[in-house]
Amino acid sequence: QVKLVESGGGSVQAGGTLSLSCSDSGYYGNMCMGWFRQVPGKEREEVATVSTTGFPKYSDSVKARFTIARDNAKHTLTLEMNSLEPEDTAMYYCAADLLDLYCNRGDYSYWGQGTQVNVSS
Repeated sequence: QVKLVESGGGSVQAGGTLSLSCSDSGYYGNMCMGWFRQVPGKEREEVATVSTTGFPKYSDSVKARFTIARDNAKHTLTLEMNSLEPEDTAMYYCAADLLDLYCNRGDYSYWGQGTQVNVSS
């Protein structure tokens, strides 16, 4: 069974750094993986995605500050978040789109439970 588990969330001051990790088990084949975030009362936002071959895409709000990467050997997905801002406060989710090699479909069928990130001014 496919299972995604996030970790690494917490509370930091503006300008700080956090590293999120997502552990994947149950499926190790071709798939798009991504990080999403959501604040209560607001639409879910795609933060970044990375293809099976490691090509990343970022939302405009996190470009030059966040780095998404995957280690297929270790079955992990990471999100390095630098220069955090209060606007980055949200619940962050790891997601996977099986059989999507290039992250051009957006059919994410598997999701983690989420990890909370709080950034204070």
